[in-house]
Amino acid sequence: MFNNKIVKAFLVALVFLGSSCDSWLYLEPQDAIVRQQFWKTKEQAEAALIGCYASLLDSDLGYKMFVWGELRADMVVPNDRATLDEREIVGGNILETNNVTNWRPFYRTINYCNTLIEYAPQVQEHDPTFRDETLAAYIAEAKAIRSLMYFYLVRTFGEVPLKLDATVSDDQDFTLPKSSEEAVLQQIIKDLNEAEAGAMRTFGNKMYNKGRFTKSGINALQADVYLWAEKYEESLAAANKVIESGQYGLVAGDNSWYNTLYAQGNSNESIFEIQYGAQPHPYFPIIRNGQRFSAAPFVLEELYTIDFVDPTNFDIRADGASVQADGRIWKYIGFNSSVQRADVAPYPNWIVYRYADVLLMKAEALVQLAKRDNNLEYSQQALDLVKMVRDRAKALEATERGVELDDFSGLTDYILEERARELAFEGKRWFDVLRNSRRNNYERMDILLNMVSQSAPADRQQSIINKYRDKLSHFLPIYQFELQTNKNLVQNPFYSK
Repeated sequence: MFNNKIVKAFLVALVFLGSSCDSWLYLEPQDAIVRQQFWKTKEQAEAALIGCYASLLDSDLGYKMFVWGELRADMVVPNDRATLDEREIVGGNILETNNVTNWRPFYRTINYCNTLIEYAPQVQEHDPTFRDETLAAYIAEAKAIRSLMYFYLVRTFGEVPLKLDATVSDDQDFTLPKSSEEAVLQQIIKDLNEAEAGAMRTFGNKMYNKGRFTKSGINALQADVYLWAEKYEESLAAANKVIESGQYGLVAGDNSWYNTLYAQGNSNESIFEIQYGAQPHPYFPIIRNGQRFSAAPFVLEELYTIDFVDPTNFDIRADGASVQADGRIWKYIGFNSSVQRADVAPYPNWIVYRYADVLLMKAEALVQLAKRDNNLEYSQQALDLVKMVRDRAKALEATERGVELDDFSGLTDYILEERARELAFEGKRWFDVLRNSRRNNYERMDILLNMVSQSAPADRQQSIINKYRDKLSHFLPIYQFELQTNKNLVQNPFYSK
């Protein structure tokens, strides 16, 4: 993603930034001489930025981006080889000793970003060729990455420690208490607004434009954050910035669709992807051949449906794209619609945001504004966006809803279902369901409870439903090790009863 000279410099950056940590806020303190020697040139600043992006390739971080967004939802089921921790998440028996709740890789990435944000400005004192706009762009990218990490954390845990300075000395305070969800979201929004101002609109080549945060990537993340924060006018404005940039479009729904969008990656539809390349892929070990997880049976049979009369009539996102008929989750492991790729480099990218996602986020914001203002024109615009996504996918008539423009609950459900079809197994399902359920102080708790009633193991169904009636259960517990090493942390209330 960066030139070879800078990639080599990345090794130096890792030495400085600290490649391992034993606690979420603890990075091995670095000698001051190392720091003073490092922040001297623009190449070193760029190497530090590489460290921020490279940390996204951490296999544990990638794994958790998937499982945090899927395991408590309804589209993924564990197989015999799933770990006990994974099965307990699905079964609703979640304890603070469960390693799935370990947030360490996210805070490690946050610390890399904090370090660049704090120290990169010093480079200008030594290197006059490090221009203001380049510095601003690097800091913008670091703030965008940090915002993405905090967005995962706040949606998963609710309240989390908010650390914005670099951990590079043992003189610093490593034991921060949790900040409120509102405070974390406010910081994310602030960071993204600042990042948008300094970010690049284009880097001049496809891999950079898809593998680094551009203005449009930041706008896509803003649209998502504003939806979660129930700020619909702001979400709509951010989504419109992506759409009106003219840089993106839906990949044509023909025989090359899967290969272009997923197997090759970095398509015209893509806005931001994590570029694995030769880096071991975190998803192969858990979904290859249904090894640990498979698609729930309803995904193919009910979510996409099957036309038994005309086999040529099918949703292109279904069999051979999101899933195989035998239940294998196909996204990110297929070479094409029928051949599984070998578990060797190059590996497929992980798509964080793409154009179809933004269109559906805009539709969701429009429905909420339509409901607030009783503006049925907004409802029609939302349906038009859903139709655009469905038409590209050749969605079957059986999955179309005849929703009235003033049926705001029906419109919400329709968009949520379409997001499930379009973004299946892309680590978004749980967050989508929770966001739509908790809106207006859990006005639609039925969405979450209905999902649980359909997906929970039969022997635990009632128990899980009863747990999810408690709003505090919707966030994961803080990992036991963090509580032991940071006495200022307090366990999330549901797990301390």
